[in-house]
Amino acid sequence: MLMGLTVPKLLLILGIGLLVFGPGKLPLVGKSLGKSVREFKSAVAEDEKPELKQLAQSEQKTETVVK
Repeated sequence: MLMGLTVPKLLLILGIGLLVFGPGKLPLVGKSLGKSVREFKSAVAEDEKPELKQLAQSEQKTETVVK
């Protein structure tokens, strides 16, 4: 999941973030990034729910036909 990110690479990214955003805004940027990731994950999970429900219904129909 970390896609080959090692500690030195993460420190480099943090250092660049400090240079670009400054120490005052970096926590706000991190917070908004985390919120965006959570919203994206919940949207993906909601999108998968109808497909899973449909799959479960089709499996039930298959079982009744086989019996």
